[in-house]
Amino acid sequence: MFSPSQADVRRFFCSVYAKAQTGQPMEAIETLASLWIEEHPEYHADLADIDVALGAMLQAEEGKSNPFLHLSMHLSISEQCSIDQPRGIRQAVELLAHRRDSLHLAHHDAMDCLGTMIWESQRAGRPPDGNVYIACVQQHATRD
Repeated sequence: MFSPSQADVRRFFCSVYAKAQTGQPMEAIETLASLWIEEHPEYHADLADIDVALGAMLQAEEGKSNPFLHLSMHLSISEQCSIDQPRGIRQAVELLAHRRDSLHLAHHDAMDCLGTMIWESQRAGRPPDGNVYIACVQQHATRD
């Protein structure tokens, strides 16, 4: 299994942003990442300078979201849906996207569920429970 470091993730997204800006050819995963980058113009400045991005790794600012984590979660959810793993996530996200009338907003709701699942699994010292994750996304999709 591939486990990129924080620096690897930052290099990847900065590289994708640079390629998108200059119209360079991209791999499939880079094209997908560039689509999520387009959805987040507020992160473009963070992606424009690799040296600044790498230098900021240890300087978490309170109240500021981490664009690299956020974009990574978009990619993770996209990949999960493409292979329907955990089983049922594709349908749950599709239902949520229909309810929200936006795949982007559906991903943001799913991110809350994904983050909660990971946090709870780490806190309890257990593997992540995909069923809890899917149930959370489904709950978002059926809220009034």
